[in-house]
Amino acid sequence: MRTSLFTTLNRYIQTAKRWYEGTPERALDQAYDAALMIRAIEDEHFDGGKITSNTTRYSQNTLACLQADLNNYLKIAELRLTEFRASRFLFNTTDFSASVRSGSYPARTREQIEEILEKLKFIDQVIDRYKPQNSTSLVPVTPDNSVSFSDGNNALVNGQMGIGSDPNQTYAPGSAAGGRTPKRGGGEMILDKTGVLPRSILGTLNRIKRDLDPNSEQEVVQNFRSSKNKTATAIRFLLLLIIVPLLTQQIAKNVFVSQIVDRVRNVETAEPFINYELEEEALRELHTFEERLRFNSLIGRAPKIEAEELEALVEEKAKEIAEEYSRQSANAIKNVFADILSLAAFAIVIVTNRRGIEALKSFMDDVVYGLSDSAKAFIIILFTDIFVGFHSPHGWEVLLDGVAKHLGLPANHAFIFLFIATFPVILDTIFKYWIFRYLNRISPSAVATYKEMNE
Repeated sequence: MRTSLFTTLNRYIQTAKRWYEGTPERALDQAYDAALMIRAIEDEHFDGGKITSNTTRYSQNTLACLQADLNNYLKIAELRLTEFRASRFLFNTTDFSASVRSGSYPARTREQIEEILEKLKFIDQVIDRYKPQNSTSLVPVTPDNSVSFSDGNNALVNGQMGIGSDPNQTYAPGSAAGGRTPKRGGGEMILDKTGVLPRSILGTLNRIKRDLDPNSEQEVVQNFRSSKNKTATAIRFLLLLIIVPLLTQQIAKNVFVSQIVDRVRNVETAEPFINYELEEEALRELHTFEERLRFNSLIGRAPKIEAEELEALVEEKAKEIAEEYSRQSANAIKNVFADILSLAAFAIVIVTNRRGIEALKSFMDDVVYGLSDSAKAFIIILFTDIFVGFHSPHGWEVLLDGVAKHLGLPANHAFIFLFIATFPVILDTIFKYWIFRYLNRISPSAVATYKEMNE
């Protein structure tokens, strides 16, 4: 049986190896097919030009359908290119000379290399047309991946944030609004220079100027579409960050990991306790069962039990407890491998969705910095009290105990106490630095409200 198990594992390993060695070519072909589909849409509907919303040939529903297809093919192309680069990197750092000589990994000819380069060149040409810096396509993006804000309900303008309501105002890297500093077209920092007139008066004049502009209606509609697309992208990416790792963990645990662990680890012969804490819990449970039987027999709640009968009942209970804790130990081992696959899926989602990260970051800036001063102060106090407040050590202790039990590790109380003594302090320092460095410059009134509510 052990030999057949090794043979089955060896067959699985060889199949996985062949699939892995074909990953670069397979990923490149899929990216190339996606680029071909984009080029086909361009040739068929836009006369070989870029896919754009600046056309009157199609209705809004048709353009929305074409936009969905474009986004889908761009995502597939970028995902497969990332897979191609990652697999090529692993191959370039591994010695495959033996595989080449054996014929399992054939050496590429000059024609094959030229074909790969031609495919890469074609894919880059197609994708580069829809990079954000040149984008005039269906999803408008401001230059340098910055985010422009209008009046309305965004609350990043006028008195709350201390920033004028110029519609051309953007955020440059390194500033306060989520890591960006408000600046104007010429690169002049608003926070670094105070004008002759108050910014509120300038904002009012700019608003009147926009209202009198005959093209302001188109700008409002375009800004609305851009905000709508950005919000939809951010929410979709946030759902992917939550759903994909959870589904990966559950599917991998119930479909793949459980079968492998159950085959390798025989429940009947394996050690039932993966750590000493489980063994101590089992002993306490068995001792409690035995004492309960004696107590019920002594007070007359149960018939008197002889020593042999009591020993038989205790022995049967011990077997049940051993089986239960053996399943818990196996489940902890399955959790470790399933969680590793879940983290890998989370990392893949992060790496392959750069646009989603940018959209989510911009969306969070809109939400956080668009709140009122009292709401900002309330959220800050809520988070600080939960994670770094007076009662937070109890929550951290329960959380770390749960993680250790989930992974089948003994709860190291020395490590837990050290973690509680250092990590909340680091979080508290980060909160205070964020309030001093960013929030104090963007919304001083929110900081004042926070101090008043916290006293």
